[in-house]
Amino acid sequence: QEFNMAGNFRVLALIAFVSGACVMVLELLGSRLLAPFFGTTMFAWTSLIGVILAGLSVGYWLGGILADKEPSLGRLSLLLFAAGILVSLLPIFLPIFLSPAMLFGLRFGPLVISFLIFFLPSLLMGTVSPYVVRLASHDVAHVGNTAGSLYAISTLGSIVGVLLAGFWLIPSFGLTLITEGVATTLLSCILFRCP
Repeated sequence: QEFNMAGNFRVLALIAFVSGACVMVLELLGSRLLAPFFGTTMFAWTSLIGVILAGLSVGYWLGGILADKEPSLGRLSLLLFAAGILVSLLPIFLPIFLSPAMLFGLRFGPLVISFLIFFLPSLLMGTVSPYVVRLASHDVAHVGNTAGSLYAISTLGSIVGVLLAGFWLIPSFGLTLITEGVATTLLSCILFRCP
C-alpha cells in the first residue's frame, strides 16, 4: 500500500523511536533479570550485549529481505506484536531455561540464557530499521536522507530508553511491571496496521 508521505513518515518515525527505546529498556531489564543468578560480572554483561547485538544484526538482514518482498505497515506491526508476545513471556521463559543455563557455569551460563530468552525479541525489533526505511523511501534521490533521519530517530529512542530505564524505571518499579510495560508498548504497535 502506498503511503501519504508526510503523515506516514511521522508514524514510521514513531515506530523507529519506540522500537529503539524498547531495545535498550530490554537490555537493562535483562541485566537485572540475570543478576540474581549470574551477578553483574563482565561475563553477564558481555553475553547480554553480544546476544542483543546479534539479534539486531540478524533482524536488520531479515527485515531488509521482508521489506523488499511485500512492504506494508501491517506486516511491520505484526513483527513488533510478535516481539511483544515474546517479551511478555520472559517471566515464564526465565525459570524454564535457567536450570539448563546454570549447567554452563558463571562464564557461559549468561550467554546461554541470554540467547534463549533475548535473541528472538531482539531479532524482531531489529527488523524495524530497514523496514521503516523501505516504507518511507519513495524517492531514490533522497533515500540516504530518509535512512539517516530514521536511524537517528531510532538511536534517539535508544538514548531515551536507556536513560529512562536506568534513572527512573528500574529504580522505581519492579521488573515484572517494567517487562509488562515493554511488552504492552510493543503489542500496541498492532494499532498501526493498515486497514
